[in-house]
Amino acid sequence: MAELRVPDVRLRRSYLAAISEFAAEGCGAPGDRSNTARQIRTWSGIWESEDGFSTFVEELRAESDPLRARPHGLVTSTTWWWVEGEEYLGRIALRHHLNEELLEIAGHIGYEVRPSARRRGNATAMLAALLPLVRAVGIDAVLITCDVTNVGSRRVIQANGGLLEDERHGKLRFWIPRAPGPADSTSVCYDLPATACLLQRAPSLE
Repeated sequence: MAELRVPDVRLRRSYLAAISEFAAEGCGAPGDRSNTARQIRTWSGIWESEDGFSTFVEELRAESDPLRARPHGLVTSTTWWWVEGEEYLGRIALRHHLNEELLEIAGHIGYEVRPSARRRGNATAMLAALLPLVRAVGIDAVLITCDVTNVGSRRVIQANGGLLEDERHGKLRFWIPRAPGPADSTSVCYDLPATACLLQRAPSLE
């Protein structure tokens, strides 16, 4: 069964295979502002080696540190990978607060499912698994967006309680009015202190 995991060097082979799938679709081309495109442009030629991938994972985890310097327009965020066994299926990122651009266009949550794992309910399940965790960083209502033409993503958001507010800049803006609190039955446990937003894997993930 698929579950959320902290980014892990042990998934290097599967992660890079997924990146090849995204690249084959044209991800990473000039003008592509997606998170995966940014990673491809930054890490190609580096993350193919074990040491390079380890550095990439360390940097990805460090994005949850609110004291870390980051490029203009980027905010503190935490990324989880959606994994089944040792197979990387996708990723989901939670932005801890919204700047003006994120409020208009991108929202609190961004997610992607690798092409070979699409149309199997992974996006819906991944978002559902994240929602009980968002209040740990002080977020109550969650803003999530999708392209007007992305019918699949719209269904994913609505299946998780998203209510349409409006359309801006070609994006549909949905609010999940109150994210559920962490449940005892959740398969992942995260320790997110305000000073460092550190991640702690549950024993089942060791």
